Amino acid sequence: MLPKGHVPLCQTDLTRKARIGVGIRRGAERGGALLAVLWLSAALSAIAFAVATTVRTETQRTSSHVDGLRAHYLAQGSVDRALLWILWGMNGNYSYPNGAPRYYRPPMPYIRYDYPAGRAVVEVIPESSRINVNTARPEDILRTLLAVGADEGTATQVTQNIIAWRSSGNGNTPSPQQFLSRNPTFQPRNASFQETEELLLVKGMTPELFYGHFERTPEGRLFPRGGLRECLTVYGPGTAVDVNTASPEMLAALGLPTDKVSQLIARRVVAPFRTMDEVNAIVGGHPATGRMKIGGGVIWTVRATARLKLPNGQLSDIARTVAATVTFHPAYNQEDPPYRIMRWRDEPWTPTVPLPF
Repeated sequence: MLPKGHVPLCQTDLTRKARIGVGIRRGAERGGALLAVLWLSAALSAIAFAVATTVRTETQRTSSHVDGLRAHYLAQGSVDRALLWILWGMNGNYSYPNGAPRYYRPPMPYIRYDYPAGRAVVEVIPESSRINVNTARPEDILRTLLAVGADEGTATQVTQNIIAWRSSGNGNTPSPQQFLSRNPTFQPRNASFQETEELLLVKGMTPELFYGHFERTPEGRLFPRGGLRECLTVYGPGTAVDVNTASPEMLAALGLPTDKVSQLIARRVVAPFRTMDEVNAIVGGHPATGRMKIGGGVIWTVRATARLKLPNGQLSDIARTVAATVTFHPAYNQEDPPYRIMRWRDEPWTPTVPLPF
């Protein structure tokens, strides 16, 4: 018989072990709960970080979109303003006391505007700055393709296909499907080009050749090379080009050396050429001057490139370009409008714009 109140040793050990087991289980449960809380906190932190990154990215994207839209409207308004300046300049001699033109005076290639919200430069480009793709000689088209960066094989192929496109109605040329780069949902007209963008359908043509692209110098620097859209047109005779607005590639296609082209571009940015004697002073009587002129024509392209001002006064990297093809009628009356806008279009940046502006 055990004394009253005495617990056997084995029972005490079992009770102690049971208590220890309960403590271990409770500790494990608490550790698991803590671990779950930590994992949940990490997951919520990751989600919060992802949401914050997405919000920041979308905010920046929206801000860039808004800035681009504002720059677009600024460029479009600059085109409208430039049309009035050109009209006033054609019908009156408005000058400042120092003789500088108050509005536009031919053959000015650029009009610059400084707004509180940004800056814009407007190019006034007669269609005579380009050659007519519908009437140009094959050798002229070939040299133009070589000037915009096409290799000799591609230039030859594209030239042949352009001639076939515009001449295919005479019955002596290949089928249209032989010189189309793809099968469109419409039939070709078997006639002249109505818009220069139709050149993108010609077999062998690429967006880089048409719109322009960037190339690297031997030193590894990038420089812009213009495309066919700066050299070809569907308006006017297209025999001689305007030296004040012709693209560098167009001047090179006439046969001018690279150094002479650079000198002409640098000179006309400072002040436009007003006589061919000024051109000959730089070119030195090169045969290509026989295919150059100053001004000409009533169909012009008015193209504006705008950039916004940042709060620190610097210009934004976002630029937008808007262009209009316009027919001017200097001798107009009240019944006929002074000009007609034939086409509005958005355009990528062109290397002829004198940046920074």
